[in-house]
Amino acid sequence: MPAVHTRQTMAELRSAFRLGVDAYHRMIDAGIFDEDDRVELIEGELRALPPIKSEHTGKNKRLNRVLTLAAGSDALVAVQDPLTLHPDSEPEPDLMLLRPREDFYAGANPTPADTLLVIEICDTSLRYDREVKVPLYAAHGVPEVWLIDLQHRRLEMYREPGPDGYRLILRPEPSEVVSPVLLPGLRLAVAAIW
Repeated sequence: MPAVHTRQTMAELRSAFRLGVDAYHRMIDAGIFDEDDRVELIEGELRALPPIKSEHTGKNKRLNRVLTLAAGSDALVAVQDPLTLHPDSEPEPDLMLLRPREDFYAGANPTPADTLLVIEICDTSLRYDREVKVPLYAAHGVPEVWLIDLQHRRLEMYREPGPDGYRLILRPEPSEVVSPVLLPGLRLAVAAIW
């Protein structure tokens, strides 16, 4: 069989400029991005976020309300806030349940040590969230991630993080009641998500 040789283009041969979290924050502080710019820093690369559809925003609002009421004073609900993953990532999950802090995280963005649960709502982003963001969260020790798959009306729960991903993946039935590992008193009927 003959060997196939390919030539790389000049763009492929050039190194990409990679950012760390500190440089990214300096760009934000300098006003390079504004509130309407939908970007996140993933492993040193700025990634554009797709526009949010109404089903996605509605689900985000529903879960924000349900989780805020259910968590009470046990957790803070963060909506599309940055999660700092040093040294070179700062994704913006749809929702996070965070350990309560007096300053409400005004002094610094939360880190994995502050997270009780990260939730990503997926419509067009399911593959990206599952293949890029979930392994990133696991590698940084985020204790639990829930993917809410809007297309298939399914909840995926990722637990037991490690450098090679989450060791436990659960897909509860709509009739089940679930709780985050670190908030066992917060009980959520899977059907209530929809």
